[in-house]
Amino acid sequence: MGKFSELDMYLFGQGTHYDIYHKLGAHILEEDGKSGVSFSVWAPHAQKVFVIGSFNDWDETADEMERLEPMGIYELFIPEVKEGDLYKFYIETADGKKLYKSDPFAFSSELRPGTASRVADIDSFKWTDTRWMKKRKGMKDIQEQPMAIYEVHPGSWKRHPGREDEGFYTYRELAHSLTEYVKMMGYTHVELMGIAEYPFDGSWGYQVTGYYAPTSRYGTPEDFMYFVNYLHKNNIGIILDWVPAHFPRDAHGLAEFDGEPLYEYADTRKGEHPDWGTKIFDYGKTEVKNFLLGSALLWVEQYHIDGLRVDAVASMLYLDYGKQDGQWVANKYGENKNLEAIELFKHLNTLVRGRNPGVAMIAEESTAWPMVTGDAEQGGLNFNFKWNMGWMHDFLDYMKLDPYFRKDNHNRMTFAMSYNESENYILVLSHDEVVHLKCSMLNKMPGLGRDKYDNLKVGYAFMIGHPGKKLLFMGQDFAQLREWSEERELDWFLLSEQLHEQVHNAVRELLQIYRKYPALYQDDNSFKGFEWINANDAEKSIFSFVRKSRTGRKNLLFVCNFTPMERKDYRVGVPLKRQYRLIFNSDEERFGGSGAERPLIYKAEKKEWDGREYSIGYELPPYGIAIFSY
Repeated sequence: MGKFSELDMYLFGQGTHYDIYHKLGAHILEEDGKSGVSFSVWAPHAQKVFVIGSFNDWDETADEMERLEPMGIYELFIPEVKEGDLYKFYIETADGKKLYKSDPFAFSSELRPGTASRVADIDSFKWTDTRWMKKRKGMKDIQEQPMAIYEVHPGSWKRHPGREDEGFYTYRELAHSLTEYVKMMGYTHVELMGIAEYPFDGSWGYQVTGYYAPTSRYGTPEDFMYFVNYLHKNNIGIILDWVPAHFPRDAHGLAEFDGEPLYEYADTRKGEHPDWGTKIFDYGKTEVKNFLLGSALLWVEQYHIDGLRVDAVASMLYLDYGKQDGQWVANKYGENKNLEAIELFKHLNTLVRGRNPGVAMIAEESTAWPMVTGDAEQGGLNFNFKWNMGWMHDFLDYMKLDPYFRKDNHNRMTFAMSYNESENYILVLSHDEVVHLKCSMLNKMPGLGRDKYDNLKVGYAFMIGHPGKKLLFMGQDFAQLREWSEERELDWFLLSEQLHEQVHNAVRELLQIYRKYPALYQDDNSFKGFEWINANDAEKSIFSFVRKSRTGRKNLLFVCNFTPMERKDYRVGVPLKRQYRLIFNSDEERFGGSGAERPLIYKAEKKEWDGREYSIGYELPPYGIAIFSY
């Protein structure tokens, strides 16, 4: 820990010092029999660097650091500094500027609006999630595992009412309440927004200043470890949003860290996002690549995180992303591809997955960039999964339509299957779809009163049946009425109202079915696991399809009616002369249906339908959902 050696210099200069966070930053250790903290920082353009903090009364010249060549690393051991002490680096630049910077490698930060770094020990926590970690390591192919993700913004999931400190749940409180909810519903993973430290609440954590520090809003690094450990002991995986695409200009942060562009591209046409007002990392600089690789590995290896959802991948891949002519520079081939970012992704994903089998690397990538989840050796970016933004847009465009007009837009719901085999997809209905006047999921639905809720239920059923892993943002599973805001907790009181409770019941039942039946997750990106029964019933706006298991047992037949019309004699072709057991019936009272009694078993009749020799008849209610096992 601490103290930079020649080997450390060499590896950092090569961009391959993967445990760099054990060296740069602040580390508690003993030197000459005295306990204290070793500080080190990379600031090659600086004239002088000092450590200032609560331990020296923020005296600018009390503790000058020693410069180590050739890298421009500054280092200093200060005795008697202890865990919890606040500090910054005071940097004097060649042109006489004075900068007060947080530590880019800090493990902890002062609670905003303070911007100091905090000395922390992240090595003494006693992990007890051995069973989970062993299972993760032995996972051969996570593409074949169930993945139903609950996306959560920790600061607005629940809050303590009436408290002066904003009422945030701590990491430890969140561990218990969130685990109870996730287990009750049947989600497999939690995806957390905004964990790496950030200054502005309204950025939701997507403008990061502390890439190595869990935000202090909810507690200490050890508290966050407790959270991860507790969820793992309850068999819940954890995915973090991770933001290597850009960083904010805040004076205490990475921007012009030592008086000149250091972490960002020096050319503003490459180093700035005009739309976002943020800086872009210099992906060609080995030390910057090392900074990002080290951050990814810290979360996975030090904090036992099970997956990183990489934000805004498209903005990194394209040099002209969000830019006009004259605002960007082409690569050496005259193209708009960022070759350095492409190499970073291949390095990142190969490294993280190679060192940590069973960990998922997930791309939020919104274009038709080829082989995002393809192998690096064959030119792919080597992610495990890609968010299916195309499916999301088509699905929402269809769901917003008055049912009368859905017959003319039938292909919006079938189109995603035409490219499904090109990547390993996650179907997402994320926080981005329920903010900024986009309406809540419920208020996107057409109609009045109950119709809105019934529309939502049949949409969710279609999503659960469709190939691809699943992601729902918090509040969507009980039909939150208001748009999401980071400033308040979810409207949990709605669960005492019948219509919301019925949506909640339906989503819970669908999630239980998803986890129980391998047909729904084993072959997600192959037509081995999916077959349309009738993709062309546009006139009635009904979709029927099957999901097939590898064993041929417990296959599932889905029938989804997207209009308020009852179809008393709806007939659907079936693949085999078998008995079909009804396992989900939206007409049950608990889901808001009539409660009419129905048979559980339907025998295939020799009556040709949908181009098949056998079929079954079923009374399909308005917005009806029927799932059969066979």
